[in-house]
Amino acid sequence: MITNINIREKYDKITEYWTPKIIGELNGQHVKLAKVKGDFLWHSHDNEDELFIVYKGTLYIEFRDKTVTVPEGQLIIVPKGVEHRPYTNGEEVWIMLLEPKEILHTGNVIDEKTVTNLEWI
Repeated sequence: MITNINIREKYDKITEYWTPKIIGELNGQHVKLAKVKGDFLWHSHDNEDELFIVYKGTLYIEFRDKTVTVPEGQLIIVPKGVEHRPYTNGEEVWIMLLEPKEILHTGNVIDEKTVTNLEWI
């Protein structure tokens, strides 16, 4: 079925941080939205690149040798195998992710923040 998706309305349905929600699917990929705040965990993805699109706020991605600032309206692609840690400066940040359906948002790390059964909204 072909339909428009109101991204703002979808973000309004998200109440948890660091818990991606699926809003669409294309070519074996999920389109996900998440609200994030505070620190995430160090992780990498052995077989997939990871795309972060910042819809609202400023996201920081810490790498072992530097930190990259990703402001609202910009995106960053983290190459597969590169260890990284997303975080915010305390503000709520809205991000969009385009990822293979099988990918875990915590990559090669399983922890209490790992969500294995993502919800469609």
